[in-house]
Formats: sequence, C-alpha cells, structure tokens
Amino acid sequence: MRPVICMITDGRAGQGRSVDGLIKRIGDAAHAGIDLIQIRERGLDDRALTQLVHDAVASVRGTQARVLVNDRFDVARAAGAHGVHLRSDSFPARRLRDVAGSRFLIGRSVHSVDDVIRSAANDGSIDYVIFGTVFPTPSKPGGTAVGVTALADVVRATSVPVLAVGGVTVENASLVARGGAAGIAAIGLFAERASRSVADTVECVMRAFDSDRAGPEVGR
Repeated sequence: MRPVICMITDGRAGQGRSVDGLIKRIGDAAHAGIDLIQIRERGLDDRALTQLVHDAVASVRGTQARVLVNDRFDVARAAGAHGVHLRSDSFPARRLRDVAGSRFLIGRSVHSVDDVIRSAANDGSIDYVIFGTVFPTPSKPGGTAVGVTALADVVRATSVPVLAVGGVTVENASLVARGGAAGIAAIGLFAERASRSVADTVECVMRAFDSDRAGPEVGR
C-alpha cells in the first residue's frame, strides 16, 4: 500500500496570504494525490476559519483527500470536515469518538513514546498519530530533532499509523520509510514557495516509500 501523505497549511491565511489562493492550492494538492490536508490557521477568527474549512472540503470533493481541522472539533463539525487533528496536550480523543462516529478521522500529535501511551492511541479512539520533530526544520528554529531511531520507537509503541513530521524532504523520505512510518506530514514541502510542484513531490515521496516499505492507509 502507498504511504499516507499529509499537507499542513502554513498558518498565513489572511495574513498577507490570499485565502482564495490557499483554497486553490488545497484543491491542487488533493488532485495530485495528497491524502490528508490539515487546516492549521490559528490566526483566523471562528467565522473565517469555518468558511475556509467549508471551502476546502468543497475543493477536494471527488478526490481521496480528507480535510482535517487543527484542534477545533467544533469548527470541523460545523464546516463538514472529515476529521480533526488534536495537539499532544489537547483533550482526550475518546471524548470525541462517541459524538463524531466511526467515519470521522481523529489524529493526534505526539513527541515521544510516553505521549503515545498517555494519548491511549491503541484504544480505538485515534486513527493516526503525527510524530516529530524528526529532522531539523526552519519552522522550529532551535528545536531538537529526535531522529529516525526515535521515530521507529514510536512506531513500535502503537498499532495506529504514524506519520513523520519535521524537516521531511524528498531526499530523506526513504529514511522515514525505513523507520517504519506509515507516511509523512509537512508544511514547507508543500508550501507555495516549494521548489517542486505538489504533484512532483507526491510522486517522489511515493517512490521513496516504494523502495523501502509500504505504509497502512488512513481514511480510505
């Protein structure tokens, strides 16, 4: 099976960045084969965020892509999103599962094996976890990159798919695959300023995983 690929928005919508431009990029990403699109726009008020998510869902219709909202279950439900992505310190996923139903995707950020254990990732409440920071990244200057060995430890600690985040590139995606990850999540790799097109990046990541291992599917 192919790797799970998650695009995380860069948080700049409405801050000198056109919202319409972001919606177009989300639609292009979905048609290029991106699986998950995490809307992470903390600078928008509730109304603007809800509208953005609603439009994002419309832009991916007819593709395999699923739209998730960062830590805002209320906005995700109101806008018809496919799921929510919880911070590592957010409320327990099990509180959402009974309300949201089995088809609603719930993910969580984790930073260690202890985080995985505390988040109860193996109790059926969570569909996937995003682990990092794996490699050094400009989005977290001065942050500690934990490396592929720590990624492999987290993969062994849970039965749900683990996506690697933090400094993931086309060049190091094969290392992520060897660490046992189900796929990747990234901001800069799919940003407007990225050197490759989204379609080219998706193809390169898939090829990197094909050469090492196949990851389980999320939300298909």
